[in-house]
Amino acid sequence: MHSYRLTLDEPVSGAHLDELSRRVYYISEAITGFRLVPGDGDGDAVAEIEVTTGHPVDAEALGKKLRHVVDTEVRPQLPTPPKVLWRSTTDRTPAGDTFERLLAEGVVHEIGPGQVALGAPALAALDALDGLLRDIIREEFGAREYRYPTLLPVTALHRSGYLSSFPQHMMFAARLDGDVDTYRAFAEEVGARDTIGDRVLHRCAPVDRCLPPTMCYHTFDQFAGDTLPDENTVVTAKGGSFRHESRYHRTLERLSDFTIRETVFLGTAGFVREARDRFRRRAVELVEQLDLAGRVEVASDPFFAGAATAAQVSSQRLLELKHELHLDVGAGDSISIGSFNLHEKHFGDAFGIKGPDGATVYSACVGFGLERFTYAVLCQYGWDVADWPAPLAERCRTTPRPGKGKR
Repeated sequence: MHSYRLTLDEPVSGAHLDELSRRVYYISEAITGFRLVPGDGDGDAVAEIEVTTGHPVDAEALGKKLRHVVDTEVRPQLPTPPKVLWRSTTDRTPAGDTFERLLAEGVVHEIGPGQVALGAPALAALDALDGLLRDIIREEFGAREYRYPTLLPVTALHRSGYLSSFPQHMMFAARLDGDVDTYRAFAEEVGARDTIGDRVLHRCAPVDRCLPPTMCYHTFDQFAGDTLPDENTVVTAKGGSFRHESRYHRTLERLSDFTIRETVFLGTAGFVREARDRFRRRAVELVEQLDLAGRVEVASDPFFAGAATAAQVSSQRLLELKHELHLDVGAGDSISIGSFNLHEKHFGDAFGIKGPDGATVYSACVGFGLERFTYAVLCQYGWDVADWPAPLAERCRTTPRPGKGKR
């Protein structure tokens, strides 16, 4: 291991520290760990970042990258104090070693970085939680449900702006160029090598499909160029979603391969805002019925590597376009399990979606990370189904138990 101290042009403090922390690993694949180093003055200001790497690197070049990200994406953000819209009153305290015990008892199994397999009873909890969410979606909105294929056209993310706003998360699906000479050369090459990961992409073309970062892009792509027959439309889907998380992946909290239940609202400005807020209220009611410790707060997306990144984050927070539902998973530790997002006309314009009056539609979406939701429940209740709150336990009566799972 190699360690380097990278100095910032000016100290970073306050609300900017979280924004800084969630960018460091994306600065370079070589970084395997980091620590924010406080300055000599008072307060929590950070003047240096100590990074570790698995091999020697050019520290000057690495520091230049870090300072560019800080100066263009972090420091220009308007400092906005956290705004909490709701907080639970339960005093439930999560266990702190849940994931290790889940592994030990065979409830989950790590496949690779950011990939975790779920077994009983965690899988039953995931399906049951999705069922409770579907009940809300059906009762409140009468949504049309789709099961989308996994792969998403790259063009959908291009026209949406995702490629330029979140390049750090992209995961592409590639295939070999359709030519017999390519197949023959590839077969000979893999037969002579122990590993091939670094020698495949130069033989791939075209790269026209990607792994979806969330479900809503399937919906927007589905209605691209359409004039919707109804003033307001609601669509829901559950499916696999994929985001490269670099070294931020951990437990079930942050996976590169996970499941989302997402609901998209298309229509008038008033409808999509009211629907977003109504879903948030129903989600809070569900959390209260399950007696889970958590909160709802104003949030922002992890925009990265763009000239307008700081302005996008600041604007999203000031306009309160994004709300997040956080549930506790440890002492002083919580994860976002659901987000409630207003898009204004961004996706309506990008995909050319119009209402029956010919005007561009507004949109909103609500998404829940089902593995995250499941993990929060297991952290707060353990994994003995008999200990789960009634709305959940009733849906999982026949679930086998690998162990008592007492906290």
